[in-house]
Amino acid sequence: MNINLIRKSGKFNFEAENENGFTVELDAKAAIGGDGKGFRPMEMLLIGLGGCSGIDMVNVLTKQKEPLADIKIAINASRKDEEMPPIFDVIDIHFNLFGDLNASKVERALEMTFNKYCSVSNILGRSAKINFTYEINNSI
Repeated sequence: MNINLIRKSGKFNFEAENENGFTVELDAKAAIGGDGKGFRPMEMLLIGLGGCSGIDMVNVLTKQKEPLADIKIAINASRKDEEMPPIFDVIDIHFNLFGDLNASKVERALEMTFNKYCSVSNILGRSAKINFTYEINNSI
């Protein structure tokens, strides 16, 4: 896995590119001189958590033959701002699942996602408490 970053403009605005050519822009917060031209690095960690756990949830539910029509993920996190570095202390991740899903299979999929498969949650869970919740909606 290779990622390359180049500084685009301003003091802290970077563009990251992976080996497949996909790009994302990053910037620092305004309080230290960022220009708001991209995601902040800590936001990127939360995006990674959402993507990793979302992919694993879809994969596990598909293997369980659950009729998942759609999935939406909301993440809220707090940081220990008084400490250096200010790392996450609590991350709440909520899954809105759409389809005629069996709640016990969804709960099993969540347990497998967060305790076995999702590498990002395994890493972030070493320093932060990760809480996951879900809601099943039968219609989109």
